[in-house]
Amino acid sequence: MKHIPRKRFGQHFLSDPAIIDAIVRAIDPRPGQAMVEIGPGLAALTQPLAERLGRLTVIELDRDLAARLRAHPRLDVIESDVLKVDFARIQPAPPATKLRVCGNLPYNISTPILFHLLPFAGGIEDQHFMLQKEVIDRMVAAPATADYGRLSVMLQWRYAMENVLFVPPEAFEPPPRVDSAVVRMRPLPAFAPLDVGAFSALVQVAFSQRRKLLRHTLGKWLEARGFAGDFDVQRRAEEVPVQEYVALATALPH
Repeated sequence: MKHIPRKRFGQHFLSDPAIIDAIVRAIDPRPGQAMVEIGPGLAALTQPLAERLGRLTVIELDRDLAARLRAHPRLDVIESDVLKVDFARIQPAPPATKLRVCGNLPYNISTPILFHLLPFAGGIEDQHFMLQKEVIDRMVAAPATADYGRLSVMLQWRYAMENVLFVPPEAFEPPPRVDSAVVRMRPLPAFAPLDVGAFSALVQVAFSQRRKLLRHTLGKWLEARGFAGDFDVQRRAEEVPVQEYVALATALPH
């Protein structure tokens, strides 16, 4: 029975064999590695991944699709909203020590998923996600560019990121109205431990009025928190490198 894509789940199913093959090559799954796929859908990527890994865990919200996936002999199916999944409880079996995560993320909740995964980065080897291209442009953006913003800072604090593959709309069924891409995210071994919520609040204030100098936004916010350190607020938010935001968050009084 043919599955009808559900708009409320943002379902666009990958269907181009050449693109699927290119994504699998980019991920480079090896036998025995522990991998979790988010949103496997009709298993276009799932099947080649499972063949190479031997075993694959998938997270699927759509109960009809989850029921189909349970019939696959190499899959462990978690039927759930990914935002409710505790990735720390998905234990990799030896010899794997860390999880690899991949998926074609629903574009309507891609940013919340990326933020949900941040606290689990210590137990993750890498992440490969297909997303809207403009979201990936923001994720990998350098300071002093139009795409550099809250998403860039929050993710580059914790990951080394790379845009690895362009995916056109016609690679999907039904085709989305936007271009897509695949991003590789590797958790950084050396990073400043921060409270994710507090760091997120700081960065959100900084970029709340990105055309204004930071003294109008972040400057007042820092003053209210009794910050007396050295931080140049005569700049716009997009001019501040990630490491300066991290250093500021570390220096804030708790």
